[in-house]
Amino acid sequence: MVRSMTGFGQAELDTPAGRLRAEVKTVNHRYFVASVRLPPALDRYELQVREWLRAVLPRGHVTLTLRLERPDADGEGPVLGVDEARARQYVRALQTLKERLQLPGEVDIALVSRFSDLIVPRETEAAEVPVDALREVTVAAARACLAMREEEGRRLQADLEARLEAIGAALERVVERAPARLLAERDRLRRAVAELAQDVEVDEERLAREIAYLAERWDISEETVRLRSHIELFRQLMAEPGGEPVGKRLGFLAQEMHREANTIGSKANDAAIEHEVVTIKNEIERLREQIENVE
Repeated sequence: MVRSMTGFGQAELDTPAGRLRAEVKTVNHRYFVASVRLPPALDRYELQVREWLRAVLPRGHVTLTLRLERPDADGEGPVLGVDEARARQYVRALQTLKERLQLPGEVDIALVSRFSDLIVPRETEAAEVPVDALREVTVAAARACLAMREEEGRRLQADLEARLEAIGAALERVVERAPARLLAERDRLRRAVAELAQDVEVDEERLAREIAYLAERWDISEETVRLRSHIELFRQLMAEPGGEPVGKRLGFLAQEMHREANTIGSKANDAAIEHEVVTIKNEIERLREQIENVE
């Protein structure tokens, strides 16, 4: 199954301690890397939160932001507090600036209140937060992100299928053209020998051996069979019904497909085949770019 590594999900849950809000964002990465932003009172749960995320999103750079808001007396919203430590830093910095630059005016509440990060939601104590609720909201946000990744994955898969179709079509044109280039080379050798030998009788057996040698050197049957096999396996991996990540395996197959295309190109000795190989390699490169974002 193809899933994108780009996604977003959010969830919220009312608890006796207040409302938990979780947001999960993911981008592509070769491994699972988590950036967890918890309220200070909930820092002790960070390791558990990482494991909950890994269970749902096993690959990619995952960012979780979790907030805990306590309702006011009317139950209409969070209780707002003041970040006093930050406010003192602002006041000292402004007073220092005023003295050094000899600026007029006073550092008062009207000036300090312009800094919006001084008014913050007040958080409840960690002891009041049920760990089951923390897990529920984290997993719910992760699963919402996963659903978005699956939807994006379906679009990625459609694009990958189109690339495979183009590669397969070009490969079939290569297979169709391959015998003709040997016949053309045989006829060229006959003409060249005839021109050089003039009235001397041509050794047909020797000529046949030369043609056989060229046929062996230019034989691309093994490469075309392997490339077809890689394309088929690529499709099988995308169609797997399970939830296991397939991005790394698809990346390996794309690498092997590129290797076979290179070998075909080196054996081609034919402008038409070389042109088709360029088409195949271009499509494989587009495959590899898309696979970078496949889980």
